[in-house]
Amino acid sequence: MAIEIENQKLSIKPCIHFLSRLKGMMFQKNQFAYGFYFPKCSSLHTFFMRQSIDIIMINANHQIIAYYQNVKPWKIIRNKNADACLEFSTGILKKCSIGATIYGL
Repeated sequence: MAIEIENQKLSIKPCIHFLSRLKGMMFQKNQFAYGFYFPKCSSLHTFFMRQSIDIIMINANHQIIAYYQNVKPWKIIRNKNADACLEFSTGILKKCSIGATIYGL
């Protein structure tokens, strides 16, 4: 699956089943060239992660409502207004701003 964020085309893996939602980027020390999409999600944790990540939270209209950069392991990020979350290895996103629309979801 591919999405577009401010003229950046990025590959993402939808995490819709229990195990894929649970694992995400846990236990991985290599950077991913793609991101993970968590529908119906308003919080993420970075427990057991071996790298920092970037997190995007979006609303029902696929607009970015929060962007967290370089989130270290062992943190919890919540946003009660989020309808979905995306996570990427730090540095994959070149540009991301609040209010931008994500296409392709």
